[in-house]
Amino acid sequence: MTDTPPDHLSIDPSSPYFDQPPLERGIGIRFKGLERTDVEEYSISEGWIRVALGKKVDRRGRPLTIKLLGPVEAYFQRPAEGAEEGTTEA
Repeated sequence: MTDTPPDHLSIDPSSPYFDQPPLERGIGIRFKGLERTDVEEYSISEGWIRVALGKKVDRRGRPLTIKLLGPVEAYFQRPAEGAEEGTTEA
């Protein structure tokens, strides 16, 4: 596994952009310079995130989301399994 998070990732298992291994490592999102913990889906190349719209849900019980546009930075919160902590590549 690389140390670069996926360009497009979703936490919804029914989405084609759902990928379990990166989610298990933990993905941190920085949107417009602020840490966000409520991100449902993101795209770095397209510059957007989707966040839940309060406690509102659709008729299937999934949260309603809103797309916010701006610079997105994604990073892993934990190192890859088997990778040494504290080492950096030049």
